[in-house]
Amino acid sequence: MKQDNLLDQQSHFAFGENWLDYARKIDEEKISRAMDDLRRLSGRQRLDGMSFLDIGCGSGLSALAAMRLGAGRVAGVDIDPDSVKAARAVFARFAPTSPADFQVCSVFEMSAATFGTFDIVYSWGVLHHTGDMVRAIETAAALVRSGGEFYLALYRKTLFCGMWRFIKRWYSKAPPASQQRARRMYVFLRKIIFKVQGRDFDAYVRDYGCRGMDYYNDVHDWLGGYPYQSITPDECRALLVRMGFAVDREFVKGSRHLLTGILGSGCDQYAFHRESRSSQSAREQATTWHTHAFAREHHD
Repeated sequence: MKQDNLLDQQSHFAFGENWLDYARKIDEEKISRAMDDLRRLSGRQRLDGMSFLDIGCGSGLSALAAMRLGAGRVAGVDIDPDSVKAARAVFARFAPTSPADFQVCSVFEMSAATFGTFDIVYSWGVLHHTGDMVRAIETAAALVRSGGEFYLALYRKTLFCGMWRFIKRWYSKAPPASQQRARRMYVFLRKIIFKVQGRDFDAYVRDYGCRGMDYYNDVHDWLGGYPYQSITPDECRALLVRMGFAVDREFVKGSRHLLTGILGSGCDQYAFHRESRSSQSAREQATTWHTHAFAREHHD
């Protein structure tokens, strides 16, 4: 079986076309919501003077939110040229004098030697679409400076991930008319679920505030997001801890019943920080001391 070239944008869903469409809808209200979400994830009101790298920059909205919150150096990369075009257009509208830098680049082409390290590396809903999620996380994590922070949003693993991988692979290659029919069916099923739950679907769409996103653009993004992988919170924490990170905050979704994820799992969000060498050494020493003390106590 032929393996996809992960550095080739053609092996991925055309997210950039969707971001170009969404970028035209960005306004001050959406920027404000994106800023609020970044405050929640970072645990800070301001990012004054901090360097910020957005991997998979999409429309550039998150990078713009970081700049509005005072980030000193803002950069973004995306494998899709249309995404970079969208990000540059958004900054041209809302921050024309900003020195923010956006480049067409795969995460797999990045290294600290060529890109430097950053106070904050941010990647929201991106690394699970690279085709090699674990390697993508490891590569992105290497760009976080000592003591810096790593903000991630990754699809939550559910019983339906295999089904969605099949659907997404089909949708990402389907003609526009078929994609449109699939979106209508998905929204129709959502409406049924909302009706059964006694919820107002129209109000949900109207007030859709996830990072300032648009509901219908997100539907297209969800259905087309291929390659597709997912991860449990325990797996994510264990992976980052092995790389010398500690979790600061997380916003994870609960698995309430067997049907969780049948119409999509959504993303769990994490804020990690890279421990300094002295902190790691102290933690390892404390762990070793505790283990030895525990052994002595039970031996005696």
